[in-house]
Amino acid sequence: MTGGVDEETAARRREQRGWYWYDWANSVYSTSILTVFLGPYLTSVAKAAADPHGFVHPLGIPVRAGSFFAYSVSASLLLSVLAMPLAGALVDRTGRKKPLLGGCAYTGAAATTGMFFLHGDRYLLGGALLIVANVCFVVSMMLYNSFLPQIAEPDERDAVSSRGWAFGYAAGALVLIADLALYAGHDSVGVSEGTAVRICLATAGLWWGGFSLIPLLRLRDRRTAAAAPGDGDASPGQGRRQLVETLRDMRRHPLTLAYLLAYLVYNDGVQTVISQASVYGSEELGLDQTTLIIAVLLVQILAAAGAMLMGRLARRYGAQRTILGSLAAWALTLAAAFFVPAKAPVWFFALASGIGLVLGGSQALSRSLFSHLIPGGKEAEYFSAYEMSDRGVSWLGPLVFGLAYQLTGSYRDAIVSLVAFFAVGFVLLARVPVRRAIAAAGNRIPDRI
Repeated sequence: MTGGVDEETAARRREQRGWYWYDWANSVYSTSILTVFLGPYLTSVAKAAADPHGFVHPLGIPVRAGSFFAYSVSASLLLSVLAMPLAGALVDRTGRKKPLLGGCAYTGAAATTGMFFLHGDRYLLGGALLIVANVCFVVSMMLYNSFLPQIAEPDERDAVSSRGWAFGYAAGALVLIADLALYAGHDSVGVSEGTAVRICLATAGLWWGGFSLIPLLRLRDRRTAAAAPGDGDASPGQGRRQLVETLRDMRRHPLTLAYLLAYLVYNDGVQTVISQASVYGSEELGLDQTTLIIAVLLVQILAAAGAMLMGRLARRYGAQRTILGSLAAWALTLAAAFFVPAKAPVWFFALASGIGLVLGGSQALSRSLFSHLIPGGKEAEYFSAYEMSDRGVSWLGPLVFGLAYQLTGSYRDAIVSLVAFFAVGFVLLARVPVRRAIAAAGNRIPDRI
């Protein structure tokens, strides 16, 4: 019996180690593409294509060039809302996550690699590649996260989730160091600044695709209770019917929905900061690309450490209390961002440090806490709803950010509006009775939650 338990534990740990590698693979997309390079670069490409009044006209719609990146992110997330629930229902019905995870990973990696060809006034190409890559990234993260309750016991999940985030932030930091060396020394290697940026964009796609092979080899599919013979040929119609059943099932777990609502609100602010921080730094504060890369590198290093630190705090104080503390820190940091003076890298680095310390931990603990609220056999379907809250419904923040700039011409007004997302999210999360929610989902309540 003991040997069997040890063998089962060893197999679970092996899967966990493989699972971490997808954070390592795709976090470079999140860091190098969304956070550092694509926002300022696509904005500059859109400005090159703008009319004398500073507007571009995708599909005949007048859009201020400075808002095009934010609107593209918002459009990609709206499309993700349509893709994730169907994907989640299909994989829980068939039990085959790995093929879809691989398809999303490699399609997204290919679109990201294709950003090498973004130059001149090709802002529409940039917007299209961003939308494809981001939809694939979001759907793949839903599938990846849904493995967590299957590969980790309840008392392990905070630690496993935190290690995954730390692993991803370590990869982001490593690649950013290489990006910074190339960008800062582009003259010495005989390439232009724009070419250096395009190389950084393309290599993020190659990294994503290359390292995705490891989790695809180590993770294993599991036939779920919902699966039945013949479900391997599930049609879109079957997937839609399963989605309706999932939505009905979620109505029977109102406390899980209450948690998702809180997460939707505060994470909308988190995702907007991630995607728009470099635009704020370059356009409002007048900071150069090298300064932005160093700031994001600082975020990556501190986020890796912060994820592990907050994992330890969760073991002592519980995940819910630790997340609430991080939301208060988020609100204070963004309020301070409004007053950061232009052309002042030191203050921007201080702001980046504050964000880094709470970023990884708040994301990791939110993921592990939600994993306790899912009924057995519904992991992918429920994590599709989680990813809709994580990124798929996080279109409101970028939309508000873009509209604020379009109406006021000031990114400071846009950034300070995000404080409301964290304040409201704090209140909603504090009202969720987490222990009752776990029991209502039919799961074992950890000793500390």
